[in-house]
Amino acid sequence: MTQPQHPQDSGADGRQIQLETHGLDVIGDADRKGTPRHLFWPWFAANVSVLGLSYGAFALGFGISFWQALAAGSLGIVASFLLCGLIAVAGKRGSAPTMVLSRAAYGVRGNRLPSLISWILTVGWETALASLATLATATVFSRLGWGGGTETKAVALLVVAALTVVGGVMGFDLIMRLQTVITVITGVLTLVYVGLVADHVHWSTVSSIPAGSPQQFIGALVFIMTGFGLGWVNAAADYSRYLPRSSSSLGVVSWTTLGASAAPLLLLVFGLLLAGSSDMLSLAIAADPIGALTTILPTWFLVPFALVAVLGLVGGAVLDIYSSSLALLSAGLQVPRHLAALADGVLMIAGSVYIVFFGGAFLGEFMGFLTTLGVPIGAWCGVMLADLALRHRHYDEGDLFRPDGRYGDAPALPLVLTVGATVIGWGLVTNTAAAWLSWQGYLLGPLGLGGRSGQWAYANLGVLVALALAFLGTLLLGRNRVRAQEALPPSPAPVQGMYGA
Repeated sequence: MTQPQHPQDSGADGRQIQLETHGLDVIGDADRKGTPRHLFWPWFAANVSVLGLSYGAFALGFGISFWQALAAGSLGIVASFLLCGLIAVAGKRGSAPTMVLSRAAYGVRGNRLPSLISWILTVGWETALASLATLATATVFSRLGWGGGTETKAVALLVVAALTVVGGVMGFDLIMRLQTVITVITGVLTLVYVGLVADHVHWSTVSSIPAGSPQQFIGALVFIMTGFGLGWVNAAADYSRYLPRSSSSLGVVSWTTLGASAAPLLLLVFGLLLAGSSDMLSLAIAADPIGALTTILPTWFLVPFALVAVLGLVGGAVLDIYSSSLALLSAGLQVPRHLAALADGVLMIAGSVYIVFFGGAFLGEFMGFLTTLGVPIGAWCGVMLADLALRHRHYDEGDLFRPDGRYGDAPALPLVLTVGATVIGWGLVTNTAAAWLSWQGYLLGPLGLGGRSGQWAYANLGVLVALALAFLGTLLLGRNRVRAQEALPPSPAPVQGMYGA
């Protein structure tokens, strides 16, 4: 079985791109290369997208001032990507995909539950990104007088889906080469965009936006966290697994957090200034987050903007479809990785068709999706962080693939904590913009938080509560289990080449 190229070495030797057949295998010693600082670029490339500008409107939509939105956005971006940095440490300790390393906490088959949730999250994200790229293309074509109706959307969706699925199916080699190109193009053209629309910023209007309540501030904070770092934690070790195990843990955390946060922080600031300067633009972004940004552009820059928007979104979608295929294998599907990616691509296309042609306003569905899945992902993150903190040795490679090994089959503690924290968390979030999620928030009344229409209804405390409960529960109750695991001698090496072993 061929091994994928190391992220920072991909394409450097000019080798022909080949289909990656690597599945859940542990990366061999010979393929562990580089230093933690190399993590900056893949994380930067994964998060440099004009979608970051739209988060300015999303944050102000919670009814808070510019300064509150800036504080909530900055804290949410850095804190959530710090969680990614911490979990990335597991990658260099175990040299396997994130949702394989998660087996140390959940057991080999017990880990299928969080793997399934992770798969749903990544498929949802790739669907959202593909839909946004399609809508943005249609908006640009409409402004240019080239169409923009059903036919344009259909063709745009086919092109976006083809780029995404081909990248996901081909695998790491093609993905990392594409990201180099996408990073340069999107970075340069985004700076041009900022320069062209800077005169639409009116500081007097932005600074006069009234402040919101603490509950509204927390709601914006949680939304930013779920939209950025908590959307990546389940794939956080997929990059660092290629590093030597002697790599600095502090370096892994620092470079991951810095690389992932740098672009979103800059884009958020300008997005806040734009959205805060125009209520009309802010409302338009809710329906078409990328396409609305074209309405203030000169006509000659519409095509370059469409290019940067589509490439940035496709770049993120390709990474999601790659990670979703790994999560699907970890959930128990016994097929080659590229077939799992192809299946995910079919689901992505179906979901995109619904959003583009039948879904109505995008923001409500998007917020509902992020908040709802943010709760169980927060619970998984809490378990994973605590389990990682309790460990003092590298993972045992062989037992990550054996239900009768040291990590067990389906231990009760992590599963009970995850399910319990999720049930409590869903009771503390609301999603009134998405009717199919109106059942949530059932604990807001009994706990004296004002019910589904009170001040705490939109704070979405459930995400943070689920993370905290799972973390503290694992930290307090899981210590003896981890000590017993690490007291055992090393097991035989795992059998390589199994699809979803």
